[in-house]
Amino acid sequence: MNTTTVTSPDGTPIAYHEVGSGPGLVILHGAMQAGRSQIDLARALAADFTCYLPDRRGRGLSGPAGSAYGIQREVEDLGALLRATGSPYAMGVSSGAIITLRTALAEPAALRKIVLFEPPLDVDGSNPTGWLERLDRELAAGRVEAALVTGMKAARLGPPLFGLVPRPVLELLTRMMLRSERRAADKAEPTFGELAPTLREDGRIVAETSGDLETYRQLGTETLLLGGTRSPAYLRQALTALEDVLPRARRADLTGLDHSATSNADRRGHPERVAEEVRRFLTAGS
Repeated sequence: MNTTTVTSPDGTPIAYHEVGSGPGLVILHGAMQAGRSQIDLARALAADFTCYLPDRRGRGLSGPAGSAYGIQREVEDLGALLRATGSPYAMGVSSGAIITLRTALAEPAALRKIVLFEPPLDVDGSNPTGWLERLDRELAAGRVEAALVTGMKAARLGPPLFGLVPRPVLELLTRMMLRSERRAADKAEPTFGELAPTLREDGRIVAETSGDLETYRQLGTETLLLGGTRSPAYLRQALTALEDVLPRARRADLTGLDHSATSNADRRGHPERVAEEVRRFLTAGS
């Protein structure tokens, strides 16, 4: 696996990993992840595509988010990577899917097809971001475990029992997890503790794009809307809303899978099943 860097228009270096051969496919990760978080998916697609896995700004080997961070910076980063690699395809995961969607809208000639896996769009208040103020307070106080619990509750990704466990217990369990993770850390990937501050950036992307649904009617790029049948209702709602407004979209539901579907197998992902749908969509008509 090769690792290279491209420079975004504001001067920020964006590192990316390269796997496979064939037409270029950029796979853009979501919250609490870095480029290698979808390495199993990239390997499952490597026989048909050259997969590029960027570390989004503020993560991994890339430069900092910067004081002027926002959706525009992320769009510029992805645009720079598309130009550097000549990739005709992009796949965005979670918040990465919002960035992919906005990049296709801003640069309509840059992409032939895109795949959007469960973008956490706020549709009529379905994904509020009022939790960001609490997150900032917890991070400022050095309470990383509390910030992670806040993010998890906001994302509604935990098991049903999660909502019944008292918050102090959740924070204690998270603190123990962070200690264990530090001892077993893989230096190639950032830890959850290191990624915790990036939750504010992902939350900001959701907040910035809230209420923009009608804007996407003008997107002419062929799009696959991908999601799991066991994912939270607000993520399925976002896919349904996009299905209604995107003129060239088709949808595929992964039965029995949830928001972790694109992740590596050791993170409860099912990359082979996701790869089947992505490959079928990208090679159709080629």
